[in-house]
Amino acid sequence: MIIAHRLNKTFRLPIVMEGRFSAVRTLLSREYRDVEAVNDISFEISKGEFVGYIGPNGAGKSTTIKMLCGILHPTSGEVTINGCSPQKQRQQVVRQLGVVFGQRTQLWWDLPLKDSFDILASLYKLEQQFFKNQLGVLTEILQLQELMGIPVRKLSLGQRMRADLAASLLHDPDILFLDEPTIGLDVAAKKQIRDYLKQMNSQWNKTILLTTHDMDDIEQLCSRVIVINHGAAIYDGDLETLRGRIGLPTVMKIKFREAVSPGYEDFLSASTFQVIGCQDRVITVACNRKETTAMEVLNRMSKLGTIEDIHLEEPNFEDIIHRIY
Repeated sequence: MIIAHRLNKTFRLPIVMEGRFSAVRTLLSREYRDVEAVNDISFEISKGEFVGYIGPNGAGKSTTIKMLCGILHPTSGEVTINGCSPQKQRQQVVRQLGVVFGQRTQLWWDLPLKDSFDILASLYKLEQQFFKNQLGVLTEILQLQELMGIPVRKLSLGQRMRADLAASLLHDPDILFLDEPTIGLDVAAKKQIRDYLKQMNSQWNKTILLTTHDMDDIEQLCSRVIVINHGAAIYDGDLETLRGRIGLPTVMKIKFREAVSPGYEDFLSASTFQVIGCQDRVITVACNRKETTAMEVLNRMSKLGTIEDIHLEEPNFEDIIHRIY
């Protein structure tokens, strides 16, 4: 459904002069430097996939999204959306896309929300009955009933994000590009947005590409993740495989019925896991699940006494991503 083949984007920027009158000298200078924002990125996304597209600031995420939308032209490489080029066949592609930029809005700032939807319906040349039905469904799902008469500038950030999602779905696109849709939202608003996105993906079979710095978004929403850094793709696959490749340890807290006898450190010294703490009747160990299993750890620990309870903590996804960068 979405194909990016060997995408490259290079920006030509003027070299900033130093010293006296530097601004004027920079303006008149003919010296430039090339900045490579995206470097030879390729991927394919099938219908109904929910893909996370992540990377540090300046990695090239937004630049890629803008090339997929047709806002930017790649320096080299090719993008196709359902077989159409967003640069050469813009009108056909735009009708298939819904785009939300978390730090920008497509709504009219001083107009009531309903007026923004009316304008967008006119721009998309939607039939009146289709528009009425679609807006009714979105209004109910996104809980916009009480917001329709309020100017966009008076909406809270969470309310505006719900309204922007509705605006991006008015023409019933098959594909959604979401760039930081939960940025700046509180916990409750984030949960609402995530619930709506899950519903759009699972019930409406929308294909979604999500860029975000919130790793909870990725863990809760995405079945696949593409990681980029310095403009290049460094991983493309599922989350569990990514966890395994990084090899961060699983932490196990094992509680015994009685206090553990002194000398347990010597007994565990040759184990494939590491003891990282002992308090009262609880021993905390770290183990690499590629080298050993939880059952093997428990079998060895059971030699120390009767196990009453266990608690497993998988590696934090933010730690995994930080290790990649």
